[in-house]
Amino acid sequence: MKRIFCVLLCIILLSVLISGCNSGNGNESNGNESTGEITVLLPLHPYGDLLIDHIHEFEEQTGIIVNIEQINEGEITAKQAEGIENGTFVADVFMTRPMTETLNFLQNDWMLPLGDYDISDYPENTLEIGFRNGNPYFIPLIIEWQVLYYRKDLMQAAGLLVPKNFDELEEAARLLNENGVAGFASRGAGSPAVSQLSSFIYNFGGRYIKDGIAVFDSPEAVEAISFYGKLLGMYGPDGVGEMSWSEIMSLFHEGKVAMWTDASVFYGQLIDPEHSQVAADNIGIARLPRGPVSDEPYIMPSWGMSISSKTEAPEHAKQFLEWATSAEMAKKAMLENIPMARSSVWNDSEITTHMNPEIVETMIHASQNGYPYALPIMTSIVRARELIGEVISESILTNGTSPRLQTLATENTNAVNNLLKADGEYGTAR
Repeated sequence: MKRIFCVLLCIILLSVLISGCNSGNGNESNGNESTGEITVLLPLHPYGDLLIDHIHEFEEQTGIIVNIEQINEGEITAKQAEGIENGTFVADVFMTRPMTETLNFLQNDWMLPLGDYDISDYPENTLEIGFRNGNPYFIPLIIEWQVLYYRKDLMQAAGLLVPKNFDELEEAARLLNENGVAGFASRGAGSPAVSQLSSFIYNFGGRYIKDGIAVFDSPEAVEAISFYGKLLGMYGPDGVGEMSWSEIMSLFHEGKVAMWTDASVFYGQLIDPEHSQVAADNIGIARLPRGPVSDEPYIMPSWGMSISSKTEAPEHAKQFLEWATSAEMAKKAMLENIPMARSSVWNDSEITTHMNPEIVETMIHASQNGYPYALPIMTSIVRARELIGEVISESILTNGTSPRLQTLATENTNAVNNLLKADGEYGTAR
């Protein structure tokens, strides 16, 4: 009898051991509530580094183990796209670039709805792209908006005030364009220029896409493209038609650009004394001048955070997302000059007293007035940017006077609409 009891006990213990091993092997990679582990995918980015530096605090508070995978931003996009195509698990929580990835991820049901997350501390125009059926699918982390960088010393020497509208912008560009200094610069290389042209189109009363239909051949949009081409063609640096932000920044550092319009995120690099020959005190940052119709600089979340719909640990994932996007973490990031999306940190004097007040003013203006897209939101965005870029290049090459600008804009607008139709997105209003 004793021998039978011992055999039965061994069988039971062995069964429990095998069951436990199988359970661990089946769920560990995906993370689940029972194991108390999650996987988080982060970019090689200052905010990703900040989270990693403080991840032990979250683990101590919750008892949840966080497995971090950190790769460069391009690889994140490719990895997520591969996961969508193959239906494979990537991570429970991931940082994402909304303008690049959100539409594709939403269409493939890759993101978990976050309807119970308190979004009241975020500007509405930073949330719009990630909304579907009344639910947010990502939480904005880092934002950028279009601004005007300018040389204070050159403005003063010319007797000029910071331009408030496009007429004043053109006049200032004309007067400052001398002695080897370009009066005005912005991205001129076709595809990269699309984001910076966007605010000009909005301020002339146009759009890239309206109600799911490409409309950048409208009179308002073509007038904006013509104006942008005139500014760069007549007052831009030599070769501006081939330049993106990095080339223009180098020229600004060398003292060869008087005004430059681009994303707000470049301010820190612009005043870096290790790279710039222009004293930081001589570099100003202001609102993008208003146009003849509107005052809508783009504002967009350059990074957000989402939960994978494939997660087997939704509650743990939500806990992590709420911690990683919290006001406390946003404040830490702001103190390290990472521009966060939460409105409260921009109204916190403990933070803003350490910042250039011009940056704070331009952000608050953009959050209240800005348009939430710097690019057309569509699946075939790469090809669409190339097509819009061709129109921009034609305008710059001819100082905004090309007799075929309208024709080319119409042809390329039709081509973008064909892309929208092929992707099943034509006429689908966002």
